[in-house]
Amino acid sequence: MTYDQLKEKAHSLPLAPGVYIMRGKDDKVIYVGKAKKLKNRVSQYFLDSASHSPKTRQMVSKIHSFEVIVAASEFEALVLECSLIKRYMPKYNILLKDDKGYPYLRLDMKARYPKITLVSKLCDDGASYYGPYGSRGVTQDVLDAIRVTLKLPNCSKEFPRDVGKGRPCLNYHMGQCAGWCQSSMTELEYRSRMEQAKQLLQGNYKSVASDIRKKMLEAAEALNFELAASLRDRLNAVEALSQKQLVTAGTMADTDVVGYGQTEAKACFAVLHFSGGNLLDKEFQVFPLPDDPKDAVSSLLKQFYMSRGLAPKRVLLPFQMEDSELFAQLMEQNYGRKPKLHVPQRGDNLQLVELANKNAYEEAQRVTDKDERISGTLVLLGKMLGMEPPKRIESFDISNISGTDIVASMVVFADGKPHKSDYKRFKLEGLANQDDYASMHQVIKRRFAHYIEQDKGFEEKPDLLLIDGGINHANIAVKALEELNLTMPVFGMVKDDRHRTRALVTPEGLEIGIDTNQSVFAFIGTIQEETHRFAITYHRQLRSKRLKYSALDAIAGIGPKRKQELLKQFKSISGIRQATLLELERLLPKDAAFAVYNHFHSADEEDEA
Repeated sequence: MTYDQLKEKAHSLPLAPGVYIMRGKDDKVIYVGKAKKLKNRVSQYFLDSASHSPKTRQMVSKIHSFEVIVAASEFEALVLECSLIKRYMPKYNILLKDDKGYPYLRLDMKARYPKITLVSKLCDDGASYYGPYGSRGVTQDVLDAIRVTLKLPNCSKEFPRDVGKGRPCLNYHMGQCAGWCQSSMTELEYRSRMEQAKQLLQGNYKSVASDIRKKMLEAAEALNFELAASLRDRLNAVEALSQKQLVTAGTMADTDVVGYGQTEAKACFAVLHFSGGNLLDKEFQVFPLPDDPKDAVSSLLKQFYMSRGLAPKRVLLPFQMEDSELFAQLMEQNYGRKPKLHVPQRGDNLQLVELANKNAYEEAQRVTDKDERISGTLVLLGKMLGMEPPKRIESFDISNISGTDIVASMVVFADGKPHKSDYKRFKLEGLANQDDYASMHQVIKRRFAHYIEQDKGFEEKPDLLLIDGGINHANIAVKALEELNLTMPVFGMVKDDRHRTRALVTPEGLEIGIDTNQSVFAFIGTIQEETHRFAITYHRQLRSKRLKYSALDAIAGIGPKRKQELLKQFKSISGIRQATLLELERLLPKDAAFAVYNHFHSADEEDEA
């Protein structure tokens, strides 16, 4: 379908809730979305594309056809959206990387010799399942910790078939197994240990510890000190396991805290799992910078809980979800528990969200390299200025003191980095007094006159022109360009009271604040400082050169060549002043040497008089 046909079809959709499915040329699903009113939502994609983000514009350009499914309610549309995203994994939806489910621990107490095993999904087989946990590694750690604590078997032997056959394995000799393959170990004791394992999986540490402590005291009273010592060691192991909180968020979490953080190029969705105020585990996913953080968090949150198989008592969020109540109902329908989804505004809960946000930011920062940060900053700057990310930026500044030695600097940043080989310095001509506007007009016109002539070093045209100063300076630059029949984006750099660029201003007077975005603020500040540094350095060079030579200008017989020889020999004007007549005569003819000596020392004598 053509763009106009897609637009016409979108306008014909009903004002009803439902799901829309975008397809590419190969008929592959590239995006799935949910809408309260299909007509309004889908039509937005085919309106003025200037309001879209680059990612959305790219997605819209790939749409060959779309279809909609009208739902009976918003709730039904939400269920359908979650199902279709999981089914099609569309390219332009933000997707959870691992939504295949989480591992569980399975324990079947109906077996004669029960075992704890790691499984990837639930089955309706009468066994007890614990989890899910954050990863297979975390789940295996939980299983290993319980096995070692209770000294359960971790070998390929089958019981009771292999009881009394062969010698115990290395785990027994390392003290990690009680040796259940030996005839001395009873089935009753094995089941007792497995009951304790079950209690640990349910988080009942105190109950297990109390039971072991009771048996330890009974053994001590019966003077069975060897058994009492063994029970004491097991009690210590259970208490240590409790302190480590190894039974993680899978079954124990009562509060999940969702965080979001982003750098210039990457974003991160993080979930912290808490139980009884203790942090148990963290899960996170890093992904490219989204168009809308709220939509990204909402989408990932749905995928996260739809793949976990359970819901916590409450979920603290960094943003308000548009359909949070519907999503809570969906989790209640699937898992039998309706969590409370809440965006805290103050107190301890807000601090938990801030902690989750910090964790998310740190993870995004960790995987964002320097080039990605620069590229991301240019994208953000382009969005703020309503343009494509600027590849070449030129910045101009004027430097003078009391109208003398008026100079200008042109600093170039290419792909976000200083391009020093393209820096230019201008000595302003025909200006007797300080006039920043006339100076800026002259330097802009001279720079781009060179561009028109394609003179060496001036061949490239910038994507963005930054002028040190406000609206008037920006307008002067635009006027100079217009006189050359050129147009390009021009912005003035507006300073705060600490002389840092707080905003960029258009020639029309529209201020665009940048101090709220740290990366853009720092980037523009770097350009400003570099432009000023380059200008002031050139100004000081000219001023120093002028001052060096001015003290010798009034001496008869001392021309440019002799000035250079004097400064080379004596290093400075002060060195020349301190030289004796004999020292001067070694370098200059006698009459010239006397003129120099007399110039400085006659002035000294007048001062003394």
